[in-house]
Amino acid sequence: MTWLIWRQHRTEVCVLGLLVGMFGIALLVLGTQAHDLFPGGPARCAGEAGINEDCAASFRRLDEEYGYIENLLAGFYLVPVVIGAFLGAPLLARELEDGTWQLAWTQAVPRMRWLAAKLAALAGVTVTLTALFTAVLTWFRQPFDAWEGRFQYDAFDVEGLVPVAYALFAFGVATAAGAILRRSLPAFGVAFGAFLAARMSVALLARPAYATPLTTMEPVPVGGSKDQAGHRPAPSFADWMIEHGYADATGRRLSGTEYYELEGAANRAGTNLNQFLHARGIQQFEVYHPADRFWTFQLIEAALFVAVAAVLIGVVVWRVRRRMI
Repeated sequence: MTWLIWRQHRTEVCVLGLLVGMFGIALLVLGTQAHDLFPGGPARCAGEAGINEDCAASFRRLDEEYGYIENLLAGFYLVPVVIGAFLGAPLLARELEDGTWQLAWTQAVPRMRWLAAKLAALAGVTVTLTALFTAVLTWFRQPFDAWEGRFQYDAFDVEGLVPVAYALFAFGVATAAGAILRRSLPAFGVAFGAFLAARMSVALLARPAYATPLTTMEPVPVGGSKDQAGHRPAPSFADWMIEHGYADATGRRLSGTEYYELEGAANRAGTNLNQFLHARGIQQFEVYHPADRFWTFQLIEAALFVAVAAVLIGVVVWRVRRRMI
């Protein structure tokens, strides 16, 4: 059975293994150079870009020499989806397209054992390739994470547990779509589209609500130039900011129009903006999730996608048990 599964899916496994290997080698080479910019390691400079001059210089060089790579890596959150969908789409669809199900399901191996073996093997490959790729990418991003934190969208979606969960979700969607549509390519497209829709919905709507965000509020500082009025009381560079702005003395948040009216009034009066706002009790607020919630959010989101993948695999098992022909 193992030999047959390998014969059927060796092309997909080899192609994906080659691509992951190529990306991994490139990231290891570039990552070594980026890490060398930090003699004591990037973790030592976390949060010290504006305090330690050596760290500040290292971060400047990192941005100048490797900033473009970080922008390209934002698209790598699709790699787990490609892995999962590429392996899941043909799992049943190919058997149905080629008619080989008639032979496979009439042999000594029962249908459910045949299905369980294929699901376990290809899901295992999906998890392994995605985990390896995620480990290398997480290591590569360490200098950027020390600078920006891990809650940024281009970091959260490619590190930790969620990439493997994304891959399993795509695997489940592609397998179920293949069982229903009986074509590999449409099943791949369905999995890709379903992931993009789910990921955008979760990232924009569900993820900020995994926990109640914290709020800080403090008066606008008295001294300084006009530009300093825009300074936010950010608790930490690594926190995930949900919202920030200004509020009046009662805590009511000001709209953009109200703030610009105050700014215009300060300009007409020839008064320092900070002093003008402070005299009127204007406060700065920030709504955020602290950085130490990273793994909690990772667990919640990973569990969500894995649960949906399990339901989809359950649908596949039900259809095969019902013969689906």
